[in-house]
Formats: sequence, C-alpha cells, structure tokens
Amino acid sequence: MPEAIYCEGKSTEQCVQAVREMLHNESFTDAIIATRANPEQYSALLELDPTSAHGSTLSWRHRPTQNFAIGIVSAGTSDLPVANECKVTLEALGHATFTITDVGVSGLHRLTEALPEIIEADIVVAIAGMEGSMPTVLAGLIPHPIIAVPTSSGYGSSLEGITAFLSMTASCAQGIAVVGIDNGFGAACAAHRASQLNNLDKT
Repeated sequence: MPEAIYCEGKSTEQCVQAVREMLHNESFTDAIIATRANPEQYSALLELDPTSAHGSTLSWRHRPTQNFAIGIVSAGTSDLPVANECKVTLEALGHATFTITDVGVSGLHRLTEALPEIIEADIVVAIAGMEGSMPTVLAGLIPHPIIAVPTSSGYGSSLEGITAFLSMTASCAQGIAVVGIDNGFGAACAAHRASQLNNLDKT
C-alpha cells in the first residue's frame, strides 16, 4: 500500500519535510500521497511539484498505469472533497478513474442517465451524505463491486455522517462494502486491494 501523510495535526513544515525526504530517499521509489492538507499546507506542498493535486490531496511518483478502471460516483457536489481524496489516491496507485457527480436520489433520473458510463467501471466507489441511500440504489442497478463512503454532509438528523454510515451498513442491497465517514482515502485503498485479485497467482 502507498505511503500516506495525514496532514491534519501536523505543521506545514512537517508535511513538507516528510514529502521532501521521501522524494530524495533513493531506497524509496513508491507513490507518495498527502491527504487533508489545509490551504497553507497545500500551497507549500505544491512547491514540490506533485504529479496530481485535487482538493486537499496531493500525490507524487504514480505507479505504472493498470488496466483497471474505477468509477467514483458522488451524490452531491458537497461530497466532492471526499471524491477528490479518493481520485488522487487511485491515480497515485496507477488506476484510470472517472468521476460522476450530483447523481443523488433527489434527482434519480440523473443517476439512471449516468448508468451507461458507470457500468464501464470495474469497481465503483459510491459517495453520499444525507441519509446515504445512493449506494443502495446503485447496487440494485449494477452487478459491480461497490465501496460505499458515507460523508458528513447533510442537515436535519444527518448527525455529521452517522446517519449515512448506519444506513449504508444496513443496506437492503447485498454485498456493499462500507468504509468510515469521509474516508475517501480508505475507499481508494480498498478498491485497489480488490483490483489486485486479478494479479494473484492462483496456481
């Protein structure tokens, strides 16, 4: 799995130093990912010329491209920070990705219209806040492995993502895997692990 620097709780100098040391360590040649960078950290890390940068996530030295597509589907634009974290992580791991946004159940026609594109993916990461029902609906429409990500977006009794998390873990659609609230990085790593099944020696 990739080396990841969780920027929250670290100083800007600590984040920059960690990435710089890995970039200059000749014995370390794998992908590097920095997640949850605040604006100051993000600006400073951009000076280190990342290969990819979206939202609060940056990455360097991507792995070779794999023939394995992963679709990132988010219910609303408020879920984009989590989707971006997932996207950058997957790109660093060498996966082709595409992102489809604003296909939550309040506009169900947009989800059904996007199905021809979604089914082109090998694995789907489905990201939703509020009551978190979009992954369940999607799982009833496609046969693909789905990794569901509850987000903290929402109002009313969304309880900062707890409602979405409980909804996803109680889904009526069988076989959905669920990661923690706002954990786009973890969802990307789970999708990557699943993709490696194709590469295992089964003899």
